[in-house]
Amino acid sequence: MSTVLAVIPARGGSKGVPGKNLAPVGDAPLITRAVRACRGARLVTAVVVSTDDPDIAAAAHAAGAEVVERPAEIAGDKATSEAAILHATDVYQERHGVSVEVVLLVQCTSPFLTHEEVDGVAAAILDGADTALTVAPFHGFVWREAASTGGQGVNHDKSYRPMRQDRPQDLLETGACYGMRAEGLRVERHRFFGRTELVRTDPARVLEIDDPHDLARARALAPLLDGDQKGLTAAGSAYSGYPDYLPTRADIDAVVLDFDGTQTDDRVLVDTEGREMVAVHRGDGLGIAALRRAGIPLLILSSEQNPVVAARARKLRIPVLHGIDRKDLALKQWCEEQGIAPERVLYAGNDVNDLPCFDLVGWPVAVASAHDVVRGAARAVTSTAGGAGAIREIASWILGKELSPS
Repeated sequence: MSTVLAVIPARGGSKGVPGKNLAPVGDAPLITRAVRACRGARLVTAVVVSTDDPDIAAAAHAAGAEVVERPAEIAGDKATSEAAILHATDVYQERHGVSVEVVLLVQCTSPFLTHEEVDGVAAAILDGADTALTVAPFHGFVWREAASTGGQGVNHDKSYRPMRQDRPQDLLETGACYGMRAEGLRVERHRFFGRTELVRTDPARVLEIDDPHDLARARALAPLLDGDQKGLTAAGSAYSGYPDYLPTRADIDAVVLDFDGTQTDDRVLVDTEGREMVAVHRGDGLGIAALRRAGIPLLILSSEQNPVVAARARKLRIPVLHGIDRKDLALKQWCEEQGIAPERVLYAGNDVNDLPCFDLVGWPVAVASAHDVVRGAARAVTSTAGGAGAIREIASWILGKELSPS
């Protein structure tokens, strides 16, 4: 299977809009929106943000991207995006010991890029094109000022005004997403070479943020273009750009569950003796039992030391690791012991200490009551809050009609 790497270049310096890549649009900063679109794409293997700015790096990591620190020599105003892409690709290949076949350049200055468009560009390369880019239908007459003759038609003869249906279809480069065969990019050092495929997108969503006016327009348009995807939907994650696809049995080999805030509502009752009690949901127990009967490996993984975690695991008859400081390392070791590929694991969590595990697995899932940053990093979000049946909802995604109260 080809490795498709999405690279998002995001320098800290911006003259037109200071701090542009961290500017909020809708429910998230621009860098987070770009990461979500890439993480939601089914054909993208990994997402890397190339940056020289620690705040952008932190936001990118929180959204679920891998971060590559960009050297100063390719971080200035005159540095090309191609240089940043090649550097990020080299670092990723060295880190992971893999060969990248397809590399995508994704610009976070295009806030309304969708995961379908990212997949479209990746698919064009995988289907045989050398390069690809997002374009939008354009029907306007383009003019250019000339000192000697005044206004001149660029895509038309100004003396002849054909009707729209009689004019050739022009396509506008959106600047949102580009795709390249990695080997060809390394040779040509330019984003266009060989056969270039044009991936059509919705012109209503085309906007590049280059100045404060563009940013103001994006913020005004976000409620309309994001629609009801801001917030939580039963159809999946509005935050990951993945509203139309939820994991099924064919997608996962194991389910790992956080405890506090995921299987509980994150509240703790303390009696006069200092003993702590939590509330769990019977529906979650039903869902976990159904997953267990289906033969899906299960694990409760928690940093909480309270013995109630182990007691609940015994009740559910599933293994537990709790009182864990580095949950990601424990999860990685468990996967190795079980012979399960992390990309085939669904991990459900609710707070920022779950983010390292989100980075490790193929299906990071946030419960509806999760922290905003966690929802932003998730590939899917439940419509149900932690402690209110979220785990049963996840089980219903995976098992469908197989989930029954028996």
